[in-house]
Amino acid sequence: MLMAWAGSAQSRDTERADKLFARYEYVDAAQEYLSLVDKGKGDGYVYRQLAESYYNVFNTTEAARWYAKAIETSAQESEVYFRYAQMLKAQGKYEESNRQMQKFAQMAPSDQRAKTFLQNPNYVPKLLSREKLYDVKTMETSSERSEFGPFLHQNTLYFTSARNEARKTYGWNEEPFLDVYSAVRNTDGTFAKAEPVAALNSQYHDGPLSITADGQTVYFTSDSFRENKFVRDREKDLKLGRNNLYRATRSGDSWTNIERLSISSRDYSSANPSVTRDGKMLYFSSDMPGSLGGVDIWRVAVNPDGTLGTPENLGPRVNTEGNESFPYIDNDNQTLYFASSGRPGLGGLDVFKIDLSQSGEAQNLGKPVNTEKDDFSFTFSQEHSVGFFASNRSGNDDLFSATPVCALELITRVSDAKTGAVLAGAKVSVLDDRNNVIATETANAKGEVTYTVECNKAHTLEASMSGYESGTFPVKAEPKGGKRTIEAALNPIDKIITPTQVVLNPIYFEFDKHNITREGAFELDKLIEAMKAKPEMVIMVKAHTDSRGSDAYNMNLSDRRARATVQYVISKGIDKKRISGKGYGESELKVACGENCSEEQHAQNRRSEFLIVAGS
Repeated sequence: MLMAWAGSAQSRDTERADKLFARYEYVDAAQEYLSLVDKGKGDGYVYRQLAESYYNVFNTTEAARWYAKAIETSAQESEVYFRYAQMLKAQGKYEESNRQMQKFAQMAPSDQRAKTFLQNPNYVPKLLSREKLYDVKTMETSSERSEFGPFLHQNTLYFTSARNEARKTYGWNEEPFLDVYSAVRNTDGTFAKAEPVAALNSQYHDGPLSITADGQTVYFTSDSFRENKFVRDREKDLKLGRNNLYRATRSGDSWTNIERLSISSRDYSSANPSVTRDGKMLYFSSDMPGSLGGVDIWRVAVNPDGTLGTPENLGPRVNTEGNESFPYIDNDNQTLYFASSGRPGLGGLDVFKIDLSQSGEAQNLGKPVNTEKDDFSFTFSQEHSVGFFASNRSGNDDLFSATPVCALELITRVSDAKTGAVLAGAKVSVLDDRNNVIATETANAKGEVTYTVECNKAHTLEASMSGYESGTFPVKAEPKGGKRTIEAALNPIDKIITPTQVVLNPIYFEFDKHNITREGAFELDKLIEAMKAKPEMVIMVKAHTDSRGSDAYNMNLSDRRARATVQYVISKGIDKKRISGKGYGESELKVACGENCSEEQHAQNRRSEFLIVAGS
């Protein structure tokens, strides 16, 4: 029992409640303390004792409520803050739990629990948002000038930049002409200093580009002025160039045989190429005749001899009356990423993706890839499992990396282990790798609950249903994400009822403690279901310890644990006449191994038994 703490005191009013509490009769003690509150006699001591009563039987909601009231009313010792934090955590209120743990750590800095917490004070277990697909960060390759069109080929990042201050400026933004740059990717994922790709750059605009998987052919955008092709606007005395598509082949470490593609024209623009890995199909953006909007996405077959087929507009599944540009075809030759201003989005250009082999709609990649600004030129490297894109969210076109959120979709299907029938209405909790409950939901009509969790972390699923034995189902860490279906087959509750006892897994208590833990409550709920199924059943709880410690100490500890177990069952609505408990310490060892017991033998001795004394 906890002694009275500073700032609160026992009184004649609390005498009856305190005696019940001292006898570990927490359910009745709580009722007595509540009656004092109803009479207007509540104070810091009463509120704390109420919280302690509920804490010992793992009533997390009421315990947290009264711990909060106790702290608000009077000064409390550090242990109150710790226990308050545990009750909040058990309800999934991790942010508030952390705040209380911070207070506990300030009051008891030498406590090992405080030290452990401070090693990782911001830890909060979480489910992943199904909407967030990527983690985004600014790339160190960005400069104060515009960059866009990133494309990682093998271990080299290519992109387009206006960073060359020595270059002639142009037009509306007075930035230097665009050049193609490359930067080698380091082993830690960073990039070396970017250098211009001289063989591709001209005195006009150049880039972005795309390279075939074998590295032998590059397709890139360049200005039609490159070959002195332009349209003259005599009224404004201007020469108007167009974006054209070019191709070059590799020769050693350089590019040669630069040629303008036949689909290029001085009458319309074609730009932003993306070639399939096998080099047989080229995707690009263009405002050529036949476009649905201002700029559309097209594709054209590349014949074995290098000639091109007839351009094909990708149609309304991709294109709108607005602008669609910056296509990128993924390694599977099916997934197309593109930027659009004509589709519902967050604002400006947004990045979308679509599976061209299916009939579904294009999917907006959502935040944080997309913002209220322009977000575009998304590409993805399957080899390194990272994407790249450009955005002017900071006021300038900058490069960003997009690391896929490694998400594992866990579909839990709860069923009757005997009949196979689905159990709609079952409760399914998902726990993280520290055994914290992240969330609890109710199974739908198909008996299913779906959670999206982090990859590379082990999880546990707990399923329960009235009339059934609760089940625990471990989920191993998955390095690549995706979907996984867990068949949670629950046994009817009579499975754990024998002629002489109800057989449960070990009921775990914290070292030298007797309060019911979350793990213990999960297991004891099976006993409650068994007693509901057989209303005539009467249970005797026998709690045992191992042989370590003195006889008197072990007897006292086991008796407290037996009584706390009984109180938990009563708190769940079972008549107190149907359950009793007693501690037996080490007087009935299951394995008489003396001083040479192994940990396994100690565990066998450290047990609780639930004997059926009537109604079997």
